[in-house]
Amino acid sequence: MIRITREADYGILLMTALAQAEYQPRSAAALARQRRLPLPMVSKILKALTRSGLLNSQRGAQGGYILARSATEISTADIIGALEGPIAITACSDESHDSCTRQDDCEISGHWPRINLAIHTALQSISLEEMSQPHSPRPVRFHSISRAATTRAIDHPV
Repeated sequence: MIRITREADYGILLMTALAQAEYQPRSAAALARQRRLPLPMVSKILKALTRSGLLNSQRGAQGGYILARSATEISTADIIGALEGPIAITACSDESHDSCTRQDDCEISGHWPRINLAIHTALQSISLEEMSQPHSPRPVRFHSISRAATTRAIDHPV
């Protein structure tokens, strides 16, 4: 089973709360109460999202956290990447991973970048705005990509 971490899951919950707040700053304590999450975990996540540029923090009595850009411009891939690092289905397929000790003998290593690209593309296509809506989301449709297009995308990422 492929899973995101609890931290990423909570991060998405917190970001949807901030998207629904319509640019009104929310404190970590208020967000923790609203989403019924532990304050220490909420504080840690909000700091990481601020460091990554997805949130802005404001000090003072009327301070708190707000989205750094519109909810339509933030994707689930942005949030997960900020909290978990690069999206990769296996440790050896992570772009920051230098090399696998089994790479010379691995018959499947060349396929992982294509799978990573598909997962990243799916997560990138779902905005925070969509995640913040209470109604049923539009279905995600996967289209087959030609082998040549996939090879170009892997060899020359955007």
